[in-house]
Amino acid sequence: MASSFVEYLKPWKLRREKQLQRLAALRQRDGDNCRRCRRSLRFDLPNGRDQGVKIEEVGSVAANGPLDNLCLTHQRCNPAGADHTDEITDRIRRRNEAALLSRPRKRAGARG
Repeated sequence: MASSFVEYLKPWKLRREKQLQRLAALRQRDGDNCRRCRRSLRFDLPNGRDQGVKIEEVGSVAANGPLDNLCLTHQRCNPAGADHTDEITDRIRRRNEAALLSRPRKRAGARG
């Protein structure tokens, strides 16, 4: 009864407690090093710092357990779009080049 009461009145507190439990379980399983760069993680930093801890999803939800598709990384090691394939990178480059070439060019000698 008490947990449903806390869940109703303070959902942010329950969410934070679940996040801390998940972090502790991943830390026990994986250790204190980043999965990508293998350097030590700083667990004392707040969210949003480059060297702070981020829980990264490494694949789809596994059937074995809820933590099987998660790992610990630095914030800086897990930027958005870091896992682009060569095909996606080439497509982004072509789109940017097409946008650049479609802009009208200014004439050097023309004055208004």
